[in-house]
Amino acid sequence: MSLATNSNESYCTFTLASDVTAGGLPSEEEIAKQLESNDPKIKRHALKAAIMAMLGGEALPRILMQVIRFCINSDDKPLKKLCMLYWEVVPKYQEPSSDEVLRAASGGQPVQRKLLPEMILVCNALMNDLNHPNEYVRGSMLRFLCKVKDEEILGPLIPSIKACLSHRHQYVRKNAVLAVFHAHRLHGETLIPDGPELVDLFINAETDIGARRNAFLMLYHESEDLAIQFLARNLDDVSKFGDGFALLVLDLTRKACRRDPNQKSRFVRVLFQMLSSNSAAVSYEAAWTLISLSNSPTAVRAAAVTYTNLLNSQNDNNVMMIVLERLEQLKKKHSKILQELLMDILRALSSPNPDICKKVLDVAMALVTNKNVADVVTTLKREVAKTTQESSDSSEDKGKVYRNMLIQAIHGCAVRFPDVAESVVHTLMDFLSSDGGMQVIIFVRAIVERYPALRPAILTKLINTLDEVTNNNVMCVCLWILGEYCETSETVKDAFDSVTEQLGEAPYVVQADDKKAQEKAAAEAAKGPKMVTKNVVLADGTYATQTIYSEAKTPAVTDKTPHLRKMIIAGDIFLGAIISSSLTKMCLRAPDVNLDPVSVKEMTVKSLLAMCGIVKMAEVTVSAQKSSLADCSERVTLCCRALLDPKASALLKKTLLSEGKSS
Repeated sequence: MSLATNSNESYCTFTLASDVTAGGLPSEEEIAKQLESNDPKIKRHALKAAIMAMLGGEALPRILMQVIRFCINSDDKPLKKLCMLYWEVVPKYQEPSSDEVLRAASGGQPVQRKLLPEMILVCNALMNDLNHPNEYVRGSMLRFLCKVKDEEILGPLIPSIKACLSHRHQYVRKNAVLAVFHAHRLHGETLIPDGPELVDLFINAETDIGARRNAFLMLYHESEDLAIQFLARNLDDVSKFGDGFALLVLDLTRKACRRDPNQKSRFVRVLFQMLSSNSAAVSYEAAWTLISLSNSPTAVRAAAVTYTNLLNSQNDNNVMMIVLERLEQLKKKHSKILQELLMDILRALSSPNPDICKKVLDVAMALVTNKNVADVVTTLKREVAKTTQESSDSSEDKGKVYRNMLIQAIHGCAVRFPDVAESVVHTLMDFLSSDGGMQVIIFVRAIVERYPALRPAILTKLINTLDEVTNNNVMCVCLWILGEYCETSETVKDAFDSVTEQLGEAPYVVQADDKKAQEKAAAEAAKGPKMVTKNVVLADGTYATQTIYSEAKTPAVTDKTPHLRKMIIAGDIFLGAIISSSLTKMCLRAPDVNLDPVSVKEMTVKSLLAMCGIVKMAEVTVSAQKSSLADCSERVTLCCRALLDPKASALLKKTLLSEGKSS
């Protein structure tokens, strides 16, 4: 990036928001005339207009002397601030003559910058402010000098800047140090070659936190050896020097140790002190610095403890996410150490933000081992229970999403560690009717397939909770599980009775009376509240208007139809095909599990009647699944043939009972 070529570009370090441009900027003559006014408000307005015009590229050469004559010695504080902004943008050097430009272009002597004679008066005014009895005038001038880059202007002011280092007020001293830092960084060898030694003497005697921090900032950038020496002399007092000073120490530590790794031992002590800082920024930076410099278990453990403490003590989501990112990076190389802090990490699940909870679970699940899996699963089960106990106001934002994440995490633990599968599956099956029912039933399906020893208990629980399922997709998976894994006489009989009881007898269509009742209830609900206005006589004999809102009474819920029957009557053709397949599998498996022929025949008849009713429902019901009618009819026909035709049964039995799992 090329350097600025004119003073306007060089000194434009601010943005001026004002209404002075409304209606256009005044001319140079108007500005000069307004600056002569005795009213400070008019002067401020004129000076703002001059600054805006100069930022727009106007030269305004006459204005400089007007500002020197009428504004530079004013005691008005806003006007003084505007003067400082004006000194930033005003051209300070004479324009070179054409002969000088041509001579430089032809390879001769380069153009020498010449300071405007008026700037001598400006320097004198700046020096007066540096020696002003008011400490805030001094301090603001010192802050302004940190923006001045011209050696000709800074040179005469150096003695006054040095004198401000010993001022009684800390505001002056801390800005004086910054001014010394700025001058030494730009023109150190010519203007203030003894700057580092001067600041070293200053910092040893300084008691103000801000001034000490600014002094250490200069030593850090301009004389690193002096900064390290001061730090070595004051290791025990670093915690008393403020957060800004501590962050500078951490920067110095990283810089010095990367250049010379042998110096790590000099800084370890102060790093461990900063881990327990009350400032979250300091403790976080200290932990990061410690890990970047050392891989010892003690250092990593101390940093990890600091991260977990920050994770559980901060409410800002951005801070928590950053800390979790650090823990995730730490997990790649030091997972055994983080396993000791796993339960502390899981405490962050109390955050109301689902993204934070997801990140916590991602980090935690990779740290689960045989030793801590029981505690982790207990915590996750407790969190799942909380999602149903909390009020909708507090858990609405993350309730459903959070519950699904917890169920997935428990699923992962159960798959990796069989010992905890039995303890969680029964707890999660209580949530089949909740928003996370699909995640639960997929988890149940995986456990039933992977652990045959747990099947009887799980199937019994599933049969008992089947009437609570309200989601069609969840019901489909439940019926598929019952059809595939009921392999004993008790489970086959109980599952068949439960399904047929909830399904009820055919037909599975809405009756005329029920349809009229539903239409009537919908019409009543659509009417909305009624408004009745009438005149009434008050107690004092006057008349008033009374408005009464009356709402239709909500009919009492008396419908006790099972959920499975409601789903079929509503026209779920795909669910009907699943029911047909599940009932067929139970009937085909019944003889193999030693059920008596009478029971088998009774089951077959009930199944055929139910399948006929399902096909009839699919033909007469208008639903979004009408396109699946042909597939449903073909599937039900195949199931009927398998139950009625012995030859077809012999051919299809193996396919229906064994190959469904593999697919």
